[in-house]
Amino acid sequence: MVYKLRTIGNSFKKSNLSKHKRMFSLSRLLLVFSFLSYALLPAQELTGEWSGNLEIQGMQLPLVITIAQTDTGYTSTLKSPKQSPLAMPTDETLFENDSLYFVVSRLQLRFRGKLENEVITGQFTQMGNSLPLTLEHKAYEEPEKAERPQDPKGVLPYTAEEVSFKNPKADDITLAGTLTIPQDVKNPPVAVLISGSGGQNRNEELQPFNHRPFLVLADHLTRKGIAVLRYDDRGVGESEGSQENATSEDFATDVEAAVVYLKTRTDLDSSKIGLIGHSEGGLIADLVIAKTKNNIAFFVSLAGSAIPGGEIITSQTEKMAQLNGTDSGVTAFDKELSERIFEYLATAKDTTGMDKDLERIIKEEIENAPEAIKNKYSPRLIEEAKNQFKNPWLLYFVKTDPADYIEKITIPTLVLNGEKDVQVIAQLNLPAYKKALQKAGNKDYTVKELPGLNHLFQTAETGNLQEYGEIEETFSPQALDLISSWINARF
Repeated sequence: MVYKLRTIGNSFKKSNLSKHKRMFSLSRLLLVFSFLSYALLPAQELTGEWSGNLEIQGMQLPLVITIAQTDTGYTSTLKSPKQSPLAMPTDETLFENDSLYFVVSRLQLRFRGKLENEVITGQFTQMGNSLPLTLEHKAYEEPEKAERPQDPKGVLPYTAEEVSFKNPKADDITLAGTLTIPQDVKNPPVAVLISGSGGQNRNEELQPFNHRPFLVLADHLTRKGIAVLRYDDRGVGESEGSQENATSEDFATDVEAAVVYLKTRTDLDSSKIGLIGHSEGGLIADLVIAKTKNNIAFFVSLAGSAIPGGEIITSQTEKMAQLNGTDSGVTAFDKELSERIFEYLATAKDTTGMDKDLERIIKEEIENAPEAIKNKYSPRLIEEAKNQFKNPWLLYFVKTDPADYIEKITIPTLVLNGEKDVQVIAQLNLPAYKKALQKAGNKDYTVKELPGLNHLFQTAETGNLQEYGEIEETFSPQALDLISSWINARF
């Protein structure tokens, strides 16, 4: 679940354009081109690809700016290859007196540098933090993807079958996936893997990092005697449909369709079908279990949320800002603005009048902000901020309190959260999960914080997103063993 993350580009999560339409995953940010007329440098000297590295907390973060000339000026796109394969359009690209300037208003990001001898030297600024950045007029060279040692290799000791099933509640779209079944195990239990926010393939692949958490998890579980169904999200890979305007409730119907399909299999035990949800996938599982009146055998929540969506986003943003050294004044302003907006959205009955209400809230907060912050909010940024909050996925997420559904879960439940998770904060989330399960009268639940693990269940130093690709481990072996042993102890 990669909700609102104030870094450059994203979600890694993930690979298709529809997911980028949700604001609260880095790769889903909606940006607007701005075409302005300025004195032009000869095109061959400025246009093309420029690349360089930001040094953040001792780590190199490559950036690529690609500049194109128009009849009236320049346009450009910005890409952070370690975070997302997609390039984002900038809002402004200006060149005057050998100086390049570009801005991405949504991310409160700008760069100003001087061109000399095919090198642009300047300052990269985001949310009040400034770092030196040197751009060279050359294409970015993609490093060879790291081998991930936990990826399964060679002859597998289980059956892997390509399968598909239809969702009659979504125009009969076909969803495609892989079903792995252990050998020499009669009627094994089976787990359906549910990915986090954003369109992802069946392996929950983080493409820039070459990590495939669901592939590793499915391989481990199947070797331990547990069958696993993992599938491409709607509109991704071989699955039909679209993510546009879809909410967690819509994705829950995809999971229901997967369960219905598994119940047709004679080689599996239909009374032992469970759900394993990662991040938003945990919320989706909550919805399915509550709706089916606990007609699911077991549930494993991996960094799933138990507090309202607005609180998830606010706490996530605050934690990320702390790790990235963001100015405390900017952080405090963002938190106060977010809390006011989410409080409003949570109680709004529909979108009638929402434009005016959001604009009023944003302008009131900006008016009371310090001058340094006030000057960063242009009319364009206010309009973008207002529009992004009307996204159907976000509205549903903010209005939904997972506890309302968790309080109905009485089946065996395992809840895991990494201690260093900066996207779903364990210290806020786990107590809420435990309280909701107790209220449900659940007699078989385990709620556990796993020391040293991040949102992806990797062993991490800080939990910051920049570490994801630097870590060789895809999924903590200790966490994998905990999941499989917990399931096998019950089935």
